[in-house]
Amino acid sequence: MRPSISPQVRRGFVALTATAVSAFAGVSPALASTHHMPAPAAPATTAPDAGGTKGKMPPAQMSTVGGERLGRPGPQVGAGAPALPAKLSALSWIVSDADTGDVLAASNAHWALPPASTLKMLFADTVLPALPHGTSHKVTDADLSGMGSGSSAVGIVPGQQYKVADLWRGVFLRSGNDAVHVLAAMNGGVPKTVTDMQKRAVELGAKDTHVLSPDGYDAPGQVSSAYDLTLFLREGLKNKDFKEYCSTADAKFPGGPQTKGKPFGISNTNRMLSGLGGVTKYPGLIGGKNGYTTHAGNTLAEAAQRDGRTLLVTVMNPQEQKHDEVYNEMRQLLDWGFAAAGKATPIGTLNPTAAAHGPNPATGSAATSEAGTATGSASPGALGWTGIGAAVLVAGGAVAFALKRRKDSGSTEKSKSDNENSTEESGNESEGEGDGDGGDGNGDGSGNVTASAK
Repeated sequence: MRPSISPQVRRGFVALTATAVSAFAGVSPALASTHHMPAPAAPATTAPDAGGTKGKMPPAQMSTVGGERLGRPGPQVGAGAPALPAKLSALSWIVSDADTGDVLAASNAHWALPPASTLKMLFADTVLPALPHGTSHKVTDADLSGMGSGSSAVGIVPGQQYKVADLWRGVFLRSGNDAVHVLAAMNGGVPKTVTDMQKRAVELGAKDTHVLSPDGYDAPGQVSSAYDLTLFLREGLKNKDFKEYCSTADAKFPGGPQTKGKPFGISNTNRMLSGLGGVTKYPGLIGGKNGYTTHAGNTLAEAAQRDGRTLLVTVMNPQEQKHDEVYNEMRQLLDWGFAAAGKATPIGTLNPTAAAHGPNPATGSAATSEAGTATGSASPGALGWTGIGAAVLVAGGAVAFALKRRKDSGSTEKSKSDNENSTEESGNESEGEGDGDGGDGNGDGSGNVTASAK
């Protein structure tokens, strides 16, 4: 004999079931984004090399730190913005306002990719405050041990005395891995510096970044993202020494035996700043950092100022193989950003807490209406977790009771787990060969051409 169910109880079951479904519909996207956010030690996808990434798709699920739209694949732009530049080929890019933190547009902003020497910005954010720029250091052979084969170098000579300020010019202008290793030795060694850099990345909210080398030299699993690299540049510009070094186009570097002790000139490998190689300098450019390896392709982060507004743009691995393409796409995005500033509705923020706590306090803009909430800020809504749990239990009981009443079911349904990794790439990459930074095979300009330069 079938038990009778009153209409009131039946309606109650229906209402509770609907409540549970509605509650989970609001919570599940945030939970899903948190679950699928690439962890630093196991990023969702990395690019094996500059050519091998052509045609590769970004992860279906990426971090939503800074706003939900920043986790979506493909170009994202807010209402009121002018049309984006046509034929942008970079795997990932982002345009942001340095002062407010508003993200004006992005494409695959949280795609974890090899950063090459743009990772040196995080190295500077970490080590520069710890070493007084007037300090001198006598370089030893041990200081330079462990450098990758074919590394770019400024020309450090063991046994010679160098000021910290000169070493930093070697890092920023020539992207010298030799200068990085000497500064890392002064900071307590490479392993300690790598640990310090990872800790600093976490402090800055750079959750896509996994550090394995202080200089950006290719290493399996070493990745960052356009979003994180922008955080590193933005933080660095708050330090007057960082800003001075990254904006210096030309300088003198202490000479060694080959120059009979006379200083020699060095120019910045960031050709949008120095104008080398026929690249036109960008008006109002503050500077930033460029990078290049076989695995990372060309990477570039820049800051520029116009009419009192400072923009930050990061471009990672353009797939168009034209000469100076990374600078072409950077120029287009900077031009677009200045045209869009003040008109485009922000799609996210470089201030992750702002996405969870309302409009950007610096502008009062409604960035969060399009940005959504940051990862980790999933809200259970008005019901609260207890209410949701109760609704789920009751609704689940109702469903189970209904199934039991079906005489012809004959079998229980099998639960199926989703294959959460079905859309993810393997993330494997082989050992890097070098870090040339010029993007044109010129290496560091002193004969140390990298083996990977194309």
